[in-house]
Amino acid sequence: MKVDVRWTGKMSFLGISGSGHAVVMDTSQANGGEGSAPSPMEMVLMGLAGCSGIDVVSILEKKRVPFKGLQILIDGERAEEHPRVFTKVKMTFVFKGKDLNQKALEDSIRLSLDKYCSVAGMVSKTAEISWEIAVED
Repeated sequence: MKVDVRWTGKMSFLGISGSGHAVVMDTSQANGGEGSAPSPMEMVLMGLAGCSGIDVVSILEKKRVPFKGLQILIDGERAEEHPRVFTKVKMTFVFKGKDLNQKALEDSIRLSLDKYCSVAGMVSKTAEISWEIAVED
């Protein structure tokens, strides 16, 4: 896997993935940036949510568990000292649908976070990852 990341001014960078997709990263004004894009650490949390979300949707579809939507909210805490890694990550999986199979939802999340999601595998080396489920009609 390869990426190409280029400085575009101040503290802003353009990242281009090996598959040809682009994303902009920046930092807050307090850290010399313009706050115009997600920070790299925010992108790590987005990557965790996306990685786990892909797994969960795939597992639920294979099990033929119907649901109408999925939103993943993450609250991450970082160490005070550099390199300021994540130390705690709380994930809330908000499923949309009626009469959802709670056990299937839980099993899919466990499989993702404990076995399949590479980002979770990396983040869990420094952070305690906890999760909960919420259901909305």
